[in-house]
Amino acid sequence: MQLSPLTARRLQIFRSNRRGWWSMWIFTVLFVVSLFAEFVANDKPLLIYYKQSVYLPILKAYPERTFGGDFQTEADYGAPYVTGLIEKDGWMLWPPIRYHHKTVAWGLQGPAPSPPDARNLLGTDDQARDVLARVIYGFRISVLFGFTLTILSAVVGVSAAAVQGYFGGWIDLIFQRFIEAWSSVPLLYLLIILSSVIQPNFWWLLGLLLLFSWMGFVGVVRAEFLRARNLEFVRAARALGVSDPTIMFRHILPNAMVATLTFMPFTLAGSVTILAGLDYLGFGLPPGSASLGELLAQGKANLQAPWLGLTGFFVIGLILTLLIFVGEAVRDAFDSRKNVI
Repeated sequence: MQLSPLTARRLQIFRSNRRGWWSMWIFTVLFVVSLFAEFVANDKPLLIYYKQSVYLPILKAYPERTFGGDFQTEADYGAPYVTGLIEKDGWMLWPPIRYHHKTVAWGLQGPAPSPPDARNLLGTDDQARDVLARVIYGFRISVLFGFTLTILSAVVGVSAAAVQGYFGGWIDLIFQRFIEAWSSVPLLYLLIILSSVIQPNFWWLLGLLLLFSWMGFVGVVRAEFLRARNLEFVRAARALGVSDPTIMFRHILPNAMVATLTFMPFTLAGSVTILAGLDYLGFGLPPGSASLGELLAQGKANLQAPWLGLTGFFVIGLILTLLIFVGEAVRDAFDSRKNVI
């Protein structure tokens, strides 16, 4: 597909920002790896070859009797008894990290949390769970939460701003007064009150935060629609009988999307921070979930185990740094002062 000269110029500017370009690739690699976390960190083998048959425990649960055991319940592949049964007539292919984010690491040299060693590269937390496995799963859920919240916020915010800016008048005035009143609602207090009634989960938090996060997109998009609604091409489209939705979303919106795309990486970074902050305070994901904020809370509660707090700090800091660098590169790419062809 042939790129337009303007798009090619923007891509060239983005690539010329080496810091943002490499940050995008590093973040992409980390995110893709985290998407396949079950194949990277798991307490089940990726593949079992037993008595000339192939089994995939990571995709299907097999009872212990399948491998010559005594119980009908799912096999515990980390147990020496089950391992011995399988290796007697076959072999197992394990993921690089033999722990799920909920797996308890038995046989530690000392009480949990235990320091990093050859088995647990980042140590264990206060419930004897492998920190590296929890970081991988926590990275995935944090970024997926951030992406989902950012995209939904952009859709709602851009739609609301388009209506405001295009029609103006009383519609714009009423919308602005509503936004001023709605933005004054204390979100943290609302979360504290609702968490005492409802057990928060991924979708519950997403819906509640979406009620407030969409307002961040309204300002820049509304200003673009207010500016463009009186331009000559919009007046010509009205004179030709083109409907208002077509003018809004086909002719004006592409211009407004420049500001939206520039703003989205920073919104994504803020969404990741919000989830980590809620988990740190105890109002986020359910207990036991892989969470970077919960890892920070454990670091605060276990000052004798500095690897917990330092790991959470560096992982969150890495995510935010990469996203900010990407956002700066996107901002430069869409800067009209640098796109003169």
